[in-house]
Amino acid sequence: MRRRSPAAAACVVGGAVAAGLGLGFLAVLVIVLWISSPYPDSGPGGALHLAAGLWLLAHGTELVRYDTLSGVPAPVGMTPLLLVALPVLLMRRAARLGSGAAAEDDDEEVLPAGAVFSAVLCGYLAVGALVTVYAAGGPMSADPISAAWHIPLVAVLAAAGGVWGARGRPLGPLPSWLPGGVRRAVVRPRYALALRAGAGGSLVLLGGGALVVGASLAWHGAEVQASFLSLTGVWSGRFAVLLLALTLIPNAMVWGAAYALGPGFALGAEVTATPLGFPGAPGLPRFPLLAALPAEGSGTPLTWAVAGVPVVAGLAVGWFAVRRAREVSYGETALTAALGAVVCGLTMTGLAAAAAGPLGSRRLSEFGPVWWSVGVAAFAWTAVLAVPVAVAVHAWRTRPAIGPGGLDADEAVAVDDGWHDSGVREIRWAALRKAAGALVPDMSTPVPPVVAAVPVVPEAVPVAPAAPVSAVPAVPAVPAGPGRRAVTVVSGLDLDPGLLAPKPVPPAEPVSAPLAPPVVGARVLARRKSPPE
Repeated sequence: MRRRSPAAAACVVGGAVAAGLGLGFLAVLVIVLWISSPYPDSGPGGALHLAAGLWLLAHGTELVRYDTLSGVPAPVGMTPLLLVALPVLLMRRAARLGSGAAAEDDDEEVLPAGAVFSAVLCGYLAVGALVTVYAAGGPMSADPISAAWHIPLVAVLAAAGGVWGARGRPLGPLPSWLPGGVRRAVVRPRYALALRAGAGGSLVLLGGGALVVGASLAWHGAEVQASFLSLTGVWSGRFAVLLLALTLIPNAMVWGAAYALGPGFALGAEVTATPLGFPGAPGLPRFPLLAALPAEGSGTPLTWAVAGVPVVAGLAVGWFAVRRAREVSYGETALTAALGAVVCGLTMTGLAAAAAGPLGSRRLSEFGPVWWSVGVAAFAWTAVLAVPVAVAVHAWRTRPAIGPGGLDADEAVAVDDGWHDSGVREIRWAALRKAAGALVPDMSTPVPPVVAAVPVVPEAVPVAPAAPVSAVPAVPAVPAGPGRRAVTVVSGLDLDPGLLAPKPVPPAEPVSAPLAPPVVGARVLARRKSPPE
């Protein structure tokens, strides 16, 4: 009998192994840095507690640091977005393996998608609960409320993506519990185009943010280098700072996009950096990425030039929102572009919320872009530019083809030159038959019926003699010399006209009538085999 319990147990173990691999990778990295550090602050237990805290931080969990100078607990809630890729990839891989493991074994029944999803999720969340309890005894413990919804959120999204990918990425059918109007509306092409347009606009904004951050780092190269060298003097410490800076690069891209959109990002209480000005942020910690902040004071034309990033994003949304079908109306195209702007705004809202977080108390309690203002600005920029661009591109792609004389395709068909008028084809055919002579038979005269019993002997058709061909002087021969031969070029018109004249057809011998008339309508019957004796 086929049983589901071994396959479900394997999925549970796969989810637990995915969580353990991510935790083990961070633990090995922290232990290596702790061993290479000349001044370790704690023993191996402290390093393992730090690794557990980093694993929880990779899921977006807010950590609390108690050993502060002021004695006030300081929350640490800014998640390095590159670090989030570690648990997401491992969980997605576990879900894919759980979906395909039972299919390879003929003795086990293939688990449904819901069973695989639930089993992998149970194993992952069990390890997450244990890590949360273990990290509570370290220098940076996890907030239980934050861990209770951040870890399941990341695990659910990653596991759903893995199961969906293992099932072949199906786009339907939608669940039956959804209303019929919703199921019919979602399958329309406008929503797929809106998702594509919104994703394109978001990628343009992130690319523009990366360009803004890279240009600022190059502009403040000396300050960035001095900040990097002043943090520590040993190679292990500098390597740790470099790793932290690399994991924060996606955060910096989102910050750059928020700066280009206009709302900017907060660097503490009541301090915001925008293209219109930066009042300065006192009390910032030394870090290479923070050394690339714009100069204090009002904005300059150089900072105003970052407005080109959302302009290009709006153009991209409008371009991707246009369908190539001619039957689509302008209203449908404008609605698709508006929906693409909504998708872009929602995407940037989520990224801004994930890239921000507190780095301490009091002044550093607000750090990063404000999610709602970034989302509104992204929607406003893309909607204002995408809708007219999409309508213009749609009009350009569906424009009528221009024919001769400056007329479009319909007018060119209406105003014909008479080539297909009634009677013109007959005149052209008569002229062609007259020029071809006997090569084209005259189909206008009726052909007498042919009696099958008496064969008809065709008579020789007299052929008119060919017209004399004017003689063309031959090309003189090239005299032979050393290293070359004498060649005489003879034109085809120098041939004897008698060679071109057709030969008379000799009369055919009379054929006697057949002894019996031919059999018409005979039917061949299949030969039947005699039955076996």
